[in-house]
Amino acid sequence: MNMLAQFDDEKTAITRDIAFYVYSRFQIQDLSGPLSAFENAARQHGYGPYNLHVVSRDGGLIVSSSGLAVATEAIRSEPYDTLIFTGGDVLANPAELEFAIDGPIGESARTARRIASVCTGAFLLAATGLLNGRRATTHWRHVTQLQRMFPKIKVDGDRIFIKDGDVWTSAGVTTGIDLALAMIEEDLGVEISKDVARMLVVYHRRPGGQSQFSAMLDMEPASDRIRTVLTYMREHLTETLSTERLADVAHLSPRQFGRSFLAETGETPAKAVERLRAEVARVRVERGVEPIEVIARHVGFSDPERMRRAFVRIFGHPPQSLRRTASQ
Repeated sequence: MNMLAQFDDEKTAITRDIAFYVYSRFQIQDLSGPLSAFENAARQHGYGPYNLHVVSRDGGLIVSSSGLAVATEAIRSEPYDTLIFTGGDVLANPAELEFAIDGPIGESARTARRIASVCTGAFLLAATGLLNGRRATTHWRHVTQLQRMFPKIKVDGDRIFIKDGDVWTSAGVTTGIDLALAMIEEDLGVEISKDVARMLVVYHRRPGGQSQFSAMLDMEPASDRIRTVLTYMREHLTETLSTERLADVAHLSPRQFGRSFLAETGETPAKAVERLRAEVARVRVERGVEPIEVIARHVGFSDPERMRRAFVRIFGHPPQSLRRTASQ
């Protein structure tokens, strides 16, 4: 057996206790999404790598915001490998925040190897004090309130998840799956993480640096033909995307297409192409691996200066500035 194979075997031989903390009116998908990801990873190895727990303050049935009740264990003082705080109506549960400050939640979080939150679970994690001085994210609707309540945190509301050391936070709902896949990749390797993504029929995997906001989602065209054009744009960003070419995709004349596209998206086709290119480029810029010039070429900008101007217009900062921020 070669050394790499031996290392992989050792990684999968470790059994990790993964605990999900829930409370009254928690969001069921914030639990079920990442729980399913870990469950599928465990199933591939005869349930060896993970023992899964759903925990609460006192144990028993906990009713989610949808009305579905989930059986839970009382949170324990012995350390978990990973403790994940789910999102939900946590701000309507001041007792939970107090419990995070003074109760066993804080003790469990401090002794866990890895801690995380999904959506508004970040408020519970923040109450433990373990987010102080760290970068964190939450659902975009709650970014301002999280920053106001916990000013020692560096809240970044434009990320689907953030890993700062062994502390992870995610934006909520489906991004909890992205966070779980990234953890599985860290624990068990990329191939198992890919297999889990295929089982869940989700992307493997959206990088944490991806924006919570998508140019394609923001535009939300009404007609199938304009949605088809947007998909075509995204799939052919490195090519020349003239109005004439895109009009052919839409089966309209260039004039009809230009009017229809602007009416349905609020942008000209040229501006939409620029936004899509900038969105894809930003992920690669913030990874910090490729030279800016190479990224500009690979996403379809004719030169780095054109990409720089687009970044300033769309994101308010040039690529180099966003790369420095992401590396902090």
